[in-house]
Amino acid sequence: MNCLAFVPTKNGQATKAGLEALSYAKRCGATVTALMIGELNGDGGAGAAGASKVLHIEEHLQDEGQIARAVAAAADSEGATLVVAPHDHQGRAVAPRVAVRMGAGMVPGVTGVIEGSEVKKNVFSGKAMAHIQLSAGKNVLTTTPNAFGVDSDGSTAAVEAFAADLGEARLVVKGYEASSEDGSIPLPEASRVVSAGRGLKGPEHWGIVEELAQTIQATMACSRPVSDMGWRPHHEHVGQTGITIRPDLYIAAGISGAIQHLAGVNQSKVIVAINTDPEAPLFKAADYGIVGDAFEVLPQLTEAIKTMD
Repeated sequence: MNCLAFVPTKNGQATKAGLEALSYAKRCGATVTALMIGELNGDGGAGAAGASKVLHIEEHLQDEGQIARAVAAAADSEGATLVVAPHDHQGRAVAPRVAVRMGAGMVPGVTGVIEGSEVKKNVFSGKAMAHIQLSAGKNVLTTTPNAFGVDSDGSTAAVEAFAADLGEARLVVKGYEASSEDGSIPLPEASRVVSAGRGLKGPEHWGIVEELAQTIQATMACSRPVSDMGWRPHHEHVGQTGITIRPDLYIAAGISGAIQHLAGVNQSKVIVAINTDPEAPLFKAADYGIVGDAFEVLPQLTEAIKTMD
């Protein structure tokens, strides 16, 4: 089986989500070619994650329609019957377009490798697992970030220039302003996340949350009410109506854990809940729970971790 993996890049390197998509395709037993667009240093790490070859478009494309045309053209040139992309912001926009162009089946957000002609994905906000039959001759899948990890064998892949008829761009980005200056890992890619809610009582108290996050090298997050009140920026909102995450560690302080919040975080490998209310719903989903005041627990937890260095 030949597979074309669309691998987004950042600063010349494949993103973590892109490398996970590559590793996923390799685990499915496919011969994988990666398509990478924009600045690229060497093979961007694609070879070590499973790519046998990299097709490279040097132009920095920003229009998802043009990217979809490039992916479909690359899949056709490689005779790929499977296209894999990460289920991130760009992958979610590109993959359906590619499926339409290829006349392919489409399964978004898979959480299991292909077994025979079947693939699994979470449904109903992670409360159930769907087993989906891949009955089409060609299929497009997007891989849920942090669901598979990245395999690495130290290999490198040959890089070839690739050109395709991209058509006219319908979207032109003339400038942007970074939402964060702290250099933290984006929430969908973070392996550790520290989050807080209304229990912190105001934005002026977020220092104790930030200190814990810095100590364990975690990315900051928050509940929806906190972002709605302007205590924290909206790009930190995790939950059903915000960003869905699957980190190795999720620490939540002062968050009761309503169903909308749980839907966005319940796939975390380890959940630690800190709340003064022993009946808070988040405790039912947590692996570890601390019934206590976040203003007392967080500083003690931070100091305890520092003494372990």
